[in-house]
Amino acid sequence: MHTPSPSLRLAARAAVLLLAGALLAAPRRAAAQADATATHLSRIERRIAQAVDAHNAEALALLERTVNINSGTLNLDGVRRVGDVFRRELDALGFTTRWVDGAAFHRAGHLVAERKGNGPRVLLIGHLDTVFEPSSPFQKFERLDDSTARGPGIIDMKGGDVIAIYALRALKDAGVLDRLSVTVVFHGDEEDAGTPLDSARHALVEAARGAAAAIGFEDGAADPRTAVIARRSAGGWTLRVTGTPAHSSQIFTPSVGAGAVYETARVLNQFYTALSKEQYLTVSPGLSLGGTTVTVDSSLTTGTAAGKSNVVAGTMVTVGDLRAISPEQIARTKATMREIVAAHLPGTSSEITFDDGYPPMAPTAGNRKLLAIYDQASRDLGFGPVEAVDPSRAGAADVSFVAALVPMAIDGIGLSGHSDHTPDETADLRMLPVLTKRAALMLYRLSQTTP
Repeated sequence: MHTPSPSLRLAARAAVLLLAGALLAAPRRAAAQADATATHLSRIERRIAQAVDAHNAEALALLERTVNINSGTLNLDGVRRVGDVFRRELDALGFTTRWVDGAAFHRAGHLVAERKGNGPRVLLIGHLDTVFEPSSPFQKFERLDDSTARGPGIIDMKGGDVIAIYALRALKDAGVLDRLSVTVVFHGDEEDAGTPLDSARHALVEAARGAAAAIGFEDGAADPRTAVIARRSAGGWTLRVTGTPAHSSQIFTPSVGAGAVYETARVLNQFYTALSKEQYLTVSPGLSLGGTTVTVDSSLTTGTAAGKSNVVAGTMVTVGDLRAISPEQIARTKATMREIVAAHLPGTSSEITFDDGYPPMAPTAGNRKLLAIYDQASRDLGFGPVEAVDPSRAGAADVSFVAALVPMAIDGIGLSGHSDHTPDETADLRMLPVLTKRAALMLYRLSQTTP
């Protein structure tokens, strides 16, 4: 998952610790609370919750096993090995599984599993890869104490994959898995998506067609009191500006004009003035190179520039990021940016291009309905309310590719913890059965709706 800022992750870490303490630090109080709320659960729902508890040790063992397999996105063999482990788990639950080879998009591929039932079809989304390649020193699962563990991908997102699998197992143990038709898609390239992107996400998009709901098991904002019903897009833009190279003494003259650097400064300043106040919209220049000659590599992450203080810059290239909450906001923003770019200074020309990348997951009534089901399941289990996270705290994720194709979508209900994408990535293991029960109960209640 593409994560929010470190300061937001630190705030979320504090929230996780506070919630975990409130829910689980006093086992007797938690048990009493569960007894008090048991009347809100049906007989089948109590069996589902009991099945989660019965298999929690196995779920923890599966988490440790998969974390100990390096599956950095570019470690294609490691990604496949993690996929093989989860594939066997899904095979045991009666799923028909297949591996979608990733050669066409230069990645390991994806695990897809399907199980037909008698009720609504739901799509469960996870990923097998992490940001930690074999060259990273951060490689192994490490227990820190009886309630926490550290490891590469432990919350982003092997913990979420385990929750999805054991929620399905709880439904099967309770005899109700056949009331749903389920498709599981675990990508092998979420952290560094393959190209072309349409090819890399084709299996997911096809799996979403006709589904009643899409459920993502990312760790979200790392606060289990929240879930994600809206995500911003993650796209990019490139601004290329040309000026008239000349001796610096001739800048501003009619024959030379402003030069590439002044024109770029104008454009970026007007981007800020026109766009910085709109909610959920960010337009951020991340790399800018100007001078007599400029080269930027194909990854748009590095380059070179050469020039002299007494020469008017002839070229400037700026690479930036654009995030928005809806397709409409993206379209409106692009139109504004193009209008600004077109009004160039004398002696210059400017061109802007866009790379849409990850689409947005707009907040919808259907998403709010699914959150309400998840929230009520949490309350009925005695775990308290769940509310929608602020979209500015939720990075881009794969659920966004299908959010517009399904009536309902939710994400960020995977394993809680803190510091994902860093060598301090840590899971709160006490939340594993809590979050698995919530997911299982939500799925069961979805099975009671009209297909």
